[in-house]
Amino acid sequence: MLKNFPAALAVLVLASPAAAHEVWLERDGAGPVRVYLGEPADAVPAGGDPEFANLKTPVVFTASQDRPAALTRKTDHLEAAVSGPGDVRLVDSSVFAPWKGDKGALEGAMFHARAGRSETRTALDLEIAPVAPNSDAFVVAYKGKPLADASVTLVNPDRWSKSFKTDAAGKVTVPTTWNGRYLLAVNHAAAEPGKVQGQDVTKIHHVSTLTFVK
Repeated sequence: MLKNFPAALAVLVLASPAAAHEVWLERDGAGPVRVYLGEPADAVPAGGDPEFANLKTPVVFTASQDRPAALTRKTDHLEAAVSGPGDVRLVDSSVFAPWKGDKGALEGAMFHARAGRSETRTALDLEIAPVAPNSDAFVVAYKGKPLADASVTLVNPDRWSKSFKTDAAGKVTVPTTWNGRYLLAVNHAAAEPGKVQGQDVTKIHHVSTLTFVK
C-alpha cells in the first residue's frame, strides 16, 4: 500500500509500471467507461484497491477536456457516462499531492489513461497511440514528440506481463496472441517546472496507460 507521498515516489521511480499504482480505463463496446486505480497486473479487490479513495476528480473525455464526462462512484471503480464509439482519455493530477524530492524541491505525479486504439492522434502529455487504427504497433509520445528508449509494460488478458523498449522513433510492437483486454503502461519523469494541484513543482512523474480489447 502507498501510505505517504515519499512512498508513492519510490513506487513511481523504482518499480516497473505493472507493479506500481496506476490509473486505467476499461470499456466494453460503446458502453460506459470504468475508471480504476490500483495494480493492473493483479485482480481488483472486491472493495476496490486500498488507494481507491484517492481517485476523486479524474477528467474523462472524448473530444476535449473542456467537456468531461459525469462520474459515478461504484464499489471498486468510478463509472464515466461516455456515449458513442471512439477512444476515451483521462487525465488526473489529484491522486497524490506534491511532495519534497531528494533535493528538497517539490515534485508531483500526473496520471494519464486511454481506452481504445482506433485513433492515431495523441491528446495527453504522455500517451501510447497506435501507428494505425487497431494496430499492435504503438508510438509513445511525450507532449506530441516520440519518446525513445521508454520501457513499456504489457499486461495481457491472463495478467501475464512483460516489458518492451521503444526504438529511436518511440515505436514498440507487442504480441496480442489471445482474445481479451490488454493494458500497456509507461512512465516518464520530466525534470521541468510545472504545476500540480496548484503548486509549483520542479519535476512531474507522468504515468500513462492504454487498454484495448481484441
